[in-house]
Amino acid sequence: MASPSRDETYVQRALDLAVQGLGRVEPNPMVGAVVVRGERVIGEGYHARFGGPHAEVAALKKVGETARGGELFVTLEPCCHHGKTPPCTDAILATGIRRVVVAVTDPFPEVSGHGLAILEKAGVEVRLGVLEEKARRLNAAYFKRQKTGLPLVIAKWAMTLDGRLATSSGESRWISSEASRRRVHEVRRTSDAVLVGSQTALTDEPSLTVRHVEPYPERGQPTRVILDSRLALDPTRKPARSAREVPVIVYTSEVTLSEHAEEAEALRRAGCEIVPVPPAAAGLSLTAVLQDLGKRGMSRVLVEGGARVFGSLFAEGLVDRVMVFVSPQILGSADALGPVAGPDGRELLEALEVADVTIEAVGPDLMIQGRVGKF
Repeated sequence: MASPSRDETYVQRALDLAVQGLGRVEPNPMVGAVVVRGERVIGEGYHARFGGPHAEVAALKKVGETARGGELFVTLEPCCHHGKTPPCTDAILATGIRRVVVAVTDPFPEVSGHGLAILEKAGVEVRLGVLEEKARRLNAAYFKRQKTGLPLVIAKWAMTLDGRLATSSGESRWISSEASRRRVHEVRRTSDAVLVGSQTALTDEPSLTVRHVEPYPERGQPTRVILDSRLALDPTRKPARSAREVPVIVYTSEVTLSEHAEEAEALRRAGCEIVPVPPAAAGLSLTAVLQDLGKRGMSRVLVEGGARVFGSLFAEGLVDRVMVFVSPQILGSADALGPVAGPDGRELLEALEVADVTIEAVGPDLMIQGRVGKF
């Protein structure tokens, strides 16, 4: 395998820095920056929190005048507009950087291509597209929201070695190990919302909060989202009963809302927000649900069940990532539940492909992750 080029080496370092902002900067993208003079790194920075200094400014501030005549390696096109912070292009030009290497352009309309044009017009040498695919994957949630208005959807489940989510009676605690549950909570704390169907909420009474690790103070607890086409959620049981402490959004249809006004009012009194969306063949329009979450500024949604919700999401092409924990147990029950209740009659050639697959041992379990779709 060929060794990485000089530019790739420094951009990779910037990508490694950028990921430290995961869960803290959304809905902004994660960005890392490296300042180089000759062959020496003289400054590094990353976007550490929403509303805080951008990566370029953080890196350049550390080196001051020594940046003059140097190079800047950054994972995303520098911004050129006034938002929460001043334009990064101004800071770059003020420090006399001679060359800027950028992984990928920013899809945000006020920046896209304009930031690079400003630098080039001022005489800065610009190179674009170094490790571009890695940079897109890093900020898949940001790119997806900018392009579609929808958040990135992660489908997570735990199952036995023979592919069962629970026993035939519905018992599922605990198929996965404590180490796996901790890993899930690490993902929860970087997510804007945790979504389940009403049957999962009724059967398991899940808290859907971050507990095994500390929530990020910038983010707090994720919003709990329940899909409930029958308004069957019990306001006196978890997760609804704690809705005044941690938000709960219940999606249902207009028809159900009018036919079950008392149930809706009881949920509202418990602190739940009720949001009507159009119906669909399998219950509710999941596209409409995700559109609403996107409008609320949510970038990353973790879906934790159940099988019908997973089936509908996969059928509609709405899942972006899978995160599956496989426990070394065999249930051996024909009536036990499987993870995805999709459309019947699908041929093998119609199976959804999972790309970029990784397999990792987490305690006694295997964690399998991969990408579904283009984001």
